[in-house]
Amino acid sequence: MPSIIQSLLSATWFGYLARIVLTFMFWGSGLAKLIDFNGGMNEMAHFGLQPAALFNIATAATQLIGSALIIFNKWTWLGAGALAVFTALTIPLAHPFWTMQEPMRTMEFHVVTEHISVIGALMVVAYAALRKS
Repeated sequence: MPSIIQSLLSATWFGYLARIVLTFMFWGSGLAKLIDFNGGMNEMAHFGLQPAALFNIATAATQLIGSALIIFNKWTWLGAGALAVFTALTIPLAHPFWTMQEPMRTMEFHVVTEHISVIGALMVVAYAALRKS
């Protein structure tokens, strides 16, 4: 491996940046659900989650706390696990492509494959955190 790449990958700031970027979809969504609380409640209600306020708070808390645990590399396994389970649960709740007609079926199928890849990335970050300790 070239020394410049090794230096970059070994830098503490790079680890923080990588974990911030990895969790962006979660902490961005969690902040949005708190900033636009009514919008978050409408999203929960759209997916049949009642009481919508409680589900909005629980979702935002899971996304923000899980992200923080990963970003600060403390109990990374717990943050990654919580976000992986959350992501897996969104598949049947928000992306049931198998119940849809084309072209939505294919579009939602691709969203699901992306969700599975994100779950894999969360598994990798938990694995890497364990190996580094």
